[in-house]
Amino acid sequence: MATPTTRPALALLVVAAALLACAGTARGFYLPGVAPADFRKKDPLAVKVNQLSSIKTQLPYSYYSLPFCRPGTIVDSAENLGEVLRGDRIENSLYVFEMMEPKLCQIVCKIAPNQDEARDLKEKIDDEYRINMILDNLPLVVPIKRLDQEAPTVYQQGMHVGVKGQYAGSKEEKHFIHNHFTFLVKYHKDANTDIARIVAFEVKPYSVKHEYDGDWKGTATPLKTCDPHSRRLVVDSDSPQEVEASKEIIFTYDVNFEESPIKWASRWDTYLLMADDQIHWFSIVNSLMIVLFLSGMVAMIMLRTLYRDISKYNQLEDQEDAQEETGWKLVHGDVFRPPVNADLLCVYVGTGVQFFGMLLVTLLFAILGLLSPSNRGGLMTAMLLLWVFMGLFAGYSSSRLYKMFKGSEWKNVTIKTALMFPGIVFAIFFVLNAIIWGEKSSGAVPFTTMFALVLLWFGISVPLVFIGSYLGFKKPALEDPVRTNKIPRAIPEQPWYMNPVVSVLIGGILPFGAVFIELFFILTSIWLHQFYYIFGFLFLVFVILILTCAEITIVLCYFQLCGEDYQWWWRSYLTAGSSALYLFLYATFYFFAKLEITKTVSGVLYFGYMLIASYAFFVLTGTIGFYACFWFTRLIYSSVKID
Repeated sequence: MATPTTRPALALLVVAAALLACAGTARGFYLPGVAPADFRKKDPLAVKVNQLSSIKTQLPYSYYSLPFCRPGTIVDSAENLGEVLRGDRIENSLYVFEMMEPKLCQIVCKIAPNQDEARDLKEKIDDEYRINMILDNLPLVVPIKRLDQEAPTVYQQGMHVGVKGQYAGSKEEKHFIHNHFTFLVKYHKDANTDIARIVAFEVKPYSVKHEYDGDWKGTATPLKTCDPHSRRLVVDSDSPQEVEASKEIIFTYDVNFEESPIKWASRWDTYLLMADDQIHWFSIVNSLMIVLFLSGMVAMIMLRTLYRDISKYNQLEDQEDAQEETGWKLVHGDVFRPPVNADLLCVYVGTGVQFFGMLLVTLLFAILGLLSPSNRGGLMTAMLLLWVFMGLFAGYSSSRLYKMFKGSEWKNVTIKTALMFPGIVFAIFFVLNAIIWGEKSSGAVPFTTMFALVLLWFGISVPLVFIGSYLGFKKPALEDPVRTNKIPRAIPEQPWYMNPVVSVLIGGILPFGAVFIELFFILTSIWLHQFYYIFGFLFLVFVILILTCAEITIVLCYFQLCGEDYQWWWRSYLTAGSSALYLFLYATFYFFAKLEITKTVSGVLYFGYMLIASYAFFVLTGTIGFYACFWFTRLIYSSVKID
């Protein structure tokens, strides 16, 4: 961990939060479903296979969609909601080891792909698909040594199906399949007993054109290219196995065991190693500078300008001078006039509260280690369930605001709150899922899971929104600090920089600037299939985002009121919410600059999912900005005496 150079108190806070999150897994207690498994010598170790994944297409496929060695009966592992939505399809395989029993040149099976199967294999090699396996809940990784010898080893999730290359002296590109796997299982042994726990699962894949004499005798066939008795082992891919229709491919493997000092509770630490921690610290410091700058502006407005204004207004020494000096008090009779489309504003504020509650609780759970990466799909499942249960707060906040606007159709607002945001997201998701289904990808969400999502939505979320709305509407309405005039005041012409479009676009820059570095790591995690478990940093960035959204909205709201423009309700929401536009533009830049996606379908999926993410970010940041401005206006207008 890099040593921070910021002030000691701040450094302690940041270090504490970051260490909590970077710890990898919770120490001292085990989470449900991820308790350690103990193994003794010669205990069977069953390797499970997961999806085939590619960063070039973003379309996962089932392992057995390719002509790999199949067991007699394929058994699907039970998967949680998050795993299904991620496209995980965990099944059994023919790779079965015995604990602490090394094996060499073990034959799995022999295949001879037909024309279609050979074409599929070549396509998957072209698209750089990786094979994902699991042993004792640990994903298979390929260790990659860095050029810098002192740098720690980097781990790539999964091994490539094969590679493209040329034979010596030929320029024609061929497809070679990885058909020999050298597995390494690391274990930590108890000093007092013979019990061991698995702490790492690594592989080195090779492409080998196996040869044998005589007839094929299944797994008992002696191979000329891999024979432990004659000390002929596979250590390179000098004689690779080409993918051709009707040409035999023999799959083999070695498995070695190695004792490791790493304890079971720390076995994820190497996978979650944060190589670029200095960039995260730079991100935090950069964001804090933005917050300090904005805090200074807010403090100046609150302490100097507002204090002076309020003192003058309350002394009533010279009303004309006060009016000349600043104009925010002049609009006191209109500042709390309900906005146009007030019901829609209430809906979006309620949805934002729901999203804010979900994110906050998810991040707190993650920081405490309750969302371990070993619990695959746990993060997504937790977020979905929290979203559903936060419907109570969405209904409550939307109806409270609606009652303040003196609205009477609270049931209509409640229905919109329950259906609008999830309905739009579900519609986009349904279209994207249909596209994935058309590609015959395992990433397509099955009908039963889709039905379960709809059931969660209408069976739990919608009723909770109604309960929240009922409770909120029963409470007495919030009283405005000042009376609203019956006739609206004319708004004077505004300078160009206070034009609604200009000020809204300016307002979104700083909140986005506070998070964009962390956003890079999140996008890399999602689209380049890397581990992301630095929730300490993410929580700090989330806090900074809240402060930035609140402060920039207060500053721009104050300038707007000084210009005698009292239509701040929607403007405050859109000012902070416009950061979502910059998020989508950054996602577009990331697509062209960092990703190697070539298929149109994959591009549509990327922009579809990023559109959903941007929409959610708009609702979140907009709500934060709205409530900050709401608090600010009530505070300043309740502090002055009105004739």
